Amino acid sequence: MSLSLSDCNGRVARAGAALAILIGLLCAAAFAQDDKSTPPRTEIFAGYSWLNPGGSVPTGRLPSISHGFAVNTTYNFNKFFGLTLDGSGHYSDFANIGTIMVGPTVNFRSEEGINFFLHTLGGLHRLSPSGLSTDNNLGALLGGGFDLPITRHFAWRVFEANYAWAHHNYVGETSAAVPDRLRRPNLTGADLRSGLVFRLGSLGPPPAPPTASCSAQPTEVMAGEPVTVTANANGFNPKHTVAYNWTSTGGKVEGRDTTGRVDTTGMAPGSYTVTARATDARAKKNNEATCTANFTIKEPPKNPPTLSCSANPTTVQSGTPSTVTCDCKSPDNVPVNLEYSASGGKVSGSGNTATLDTAGASPGPITVTGKCTDSRGLSATSDSTVTVEAPPPPPPQASKLNQCDFPNKVKPWRVDNTCKAVLDDVALRLQQQADAHLVIVGNQDPSERRPKNLAALRAVNSKAYLAGGEAKQQIDPSRIETRTGTAGGKTAEYWIVPAGAQFTEAGTNPVDESKVKAIPDHPRRAAARKRAAKKAKP
Repeated sequence: MSLSLSDCNGRVARAGAALAILIGLLCAAAFAQDDKSTPPRTEIFAGYSWLNPGGSVPTGRLPSISHGFAVNTTYNFNKFFGLTLDGSGHYSDFANIGTIMVGPTVNFRSEEGINFFLHTLGGLHRLSPSGLSTDNNLGALLGGGFDLPITRHFAWRVFEANYAWAHHNYVGETSAAVPDRLRRPNLTGADLRSGLVFRLGSLGPPPAPPTASCSAQPTEVMAGEPVTVTANANGFNPKHTVAYNWTSTGGKVEGRDTTGRVDTTGMAPGSYTVTARATDARAKKNNEATCTANFTIKEPPKNPPTLSCSANPTTVQSGTPSTVTCDCKSPDNVPVNLEYSASGGKVSGSGNTATLDTAGASPGPITVTGKCTDSRGLSATSDSTVTVEAPPPPPPQASKLNQCDFPNKVKPWRVDNTCKAVLDDVALRLQQQADAHLVIVGNQDPSERRPKNLAALRAVNSKAYLAGGEAKQQIDPSRIETRTGTAGGKTAEYWIVPAGAQFTEAGTNPVDESKVKAIPDHPRRAAARKRAAKKAKP
């Protein structure tokens, strides 16, 4: 199915008209109060795209394409990072191009909601040139842009610019006379976009309900002394009037607006609570907040108990107990009672001594609190801290990364393509762990009698590929140790040994590499390269 230029023009025109109407509606909505700075969970972009493919095919050079669209969806994991799925279509008389790509996006959001972003996308690149068949191949986009918020749910992608790359193959339908750069073209161009962004969900917390805080002054009085309580409300609409209602668990409270006064005449000693309820009658929800303040009617002066606690030892390994000793006294010589609590582990005991059981406790400080209470209800607390240390980490150990099979009967030491792919992964691991070394253990099946050093050859040939080879991994040979094993089988095993670890596999022996040399696949080519290298030396 193909689209003519007139069909494309019609579709683009209709899409442009719909986009203009939608932008007008969104601009009108922008005047409403809206929180545009909260990052969205999902962003859906739809808009216009201009593409310069930047390359040629056997039928000619690909022109710039002004008829195009692009859509993508970005799922944001947080305000900085997201994953984008992108699709686009571009249409011209010379060629049609479509893409579907995916990749990471990095966002840089301002407090005003403006978003600058960068992304790297890769995936399907579909090219349909006139006179040639459609080729599906690889493509990539590297670029970024910025979005200007209109409302909480809509933004305008003012500008997006991408470096566009793609590779295609028309070898099967063109003659060898056509240059290879046209038969296997690499396209390097630009993709420019603009359009709307639909912002769905939110990475921010839900709107907080209104709150209120109360404070009493003074908090302790003798009966007959007044107490003043002040309420401070937050989160209400500043344009609405907030009404306050005051109640108390004792005495007479008279309140107006944000201040209440308690008459404590005739009140018994004890603790009392004053409650303020703030209400916005005009709001439909989240229209109420309450707060409390406590005050105490004091008895004639009494001396509270004194308490001091200490732990021994103060630092332990998990599972080791610690003893907590407290000294609880009453200056008035009234009976006292001592209780214990802990922020972690289990504490048990009575009297002046308790034991903290740290079995199963997480590493870090544990606070043991002693509370001394006398018969009149007066109390004192004292804390002691026990630090639980984390157990030492286990020592590093060698681990087997992979192994290669050697099925070639003519050259049973040969590193074939399957084994080269395994060794490429091994080389990548060695590059990532620069302080580790590799142990290669070559094995030989009992049925393989010749050559006798076949197990060693499999080890040194593997090492030769890592140190040189077609992939040019250039792993330092000093980081690779070759050994022979007794496990049997036509294999070579690859063991990574981290820094500080030892290779302790039993039944292996080192290879004398002065006697066992690697056998190249093509000896004549290898000899020729050596001669050429010698001639090149000054």
